[in-house]
Amino acid sequence: MFLESKPMSLCIADLGCSSGPNSLSNIKELVNAIERESRKLFERAPEFRVYLNDLPTNDFNTIFQALPDLYRELKKGRNHGSPSIYIAGYPGTFYGRLFPDKCLHFIYSSNSLHWLSRVPPGIYNEQGDSTNRKSIYISENSPPKVAQAYFEQFKQDFSLFLQSRSDEVVVGGRMVLILLGRNGPNYVDRGTAFLWEILYRSLAILVSKGEVEEEKLDSYEVHFYAPSKEELEDEIRKEGSFKLDRFEMFEIEKDTGNSSTSYGRAVAMTVRSIQESMISHHFGEAILDNLFEEYGRLVDEEMAKEDIRSISFVLVLQKL
Repeated sequence: MFLESKPMSLCIADLGCSSGPNSLSNIKELVNAIERESRKLFERAPEFRVYLNDLPTNDFNTIFQALPDLYRELKKGRNHGSPSIYIAGYPGTFYGRLFPDKCLHFIYSSNSLHWLSRVPPGIYNEQGDSTNRKSIYISENSPPKVAQAYFEQFKQDFSLFLQSRSDEVVVGGRMVLILLGRNGPNYVDRGTAFLWEILYRSLAILVSKGEVEEEKLDSYEVHFYAPSKEELEDEIRKEGSFKLDRFEMFEIEKDTGNSSTSYGRAVAMTVRSIQESMISHHFGEAILDNLFEEYGRLVDEEMAKEDIRSISFVLVLQKL
């Protein structure tokens, strides 16, 4: 994208930036890539405008406190000083407009777009009770209307995401989107439904121990959807503002990076980091340690019987 347009001021947005170490390491990688190409051309690198987006509840202060370390890192090995880089936080949902017209050259979003804007209203009956009994996501036990409601919410959200970015990205700009997906048309995909099935079973164990009220469990649903390749392609084609340049699929590795940590515990820690605030809000913080201890144990039990892996998609889109 940079080599095609060579803007003097390159504007990048990270949608769903979170507040962990990857929030700023991604920026460093992007800046290094552009500077490397500029040196090959014997040209000066552009200035960088970086917009970090996440929901207003995100801990932006942690990111901002880490900025001096990023600037020091970017100065290392550069005789001409650090690159011109201007970083700002943009709180808000990406299911809608966030930025001014035609200001973005590059958008990066990792592990965010499988989260829906809300729990699909179509899963509730006229009394407001969930029809998705004994499940917190689409499962073998779910009525067909539950899967259809999740699919309709995904289509609505993803279409709005594309429409909003269409107004904000310059012609020729790119988006790199990484999200969990599923293989094939079946809504109940073992790789993704498994994680939610285990969470439901862990909560049910706490119900049996009297640590969680059954009514609380019955009213808990997740606003998540793992689309198929065909569903993503269909929405991109219907919206019409972007061309799908590249589509890749990869399995998520089982290596925990720590021989003393079981795979189940590693998965439990990952799911906890994502779901902790939502679970705490609904059930209270007191259950978290016991819940994810059960979760890790159940994952290890299931993985001993069957090798189950989630898949992720990488999409590269170009603005038409």
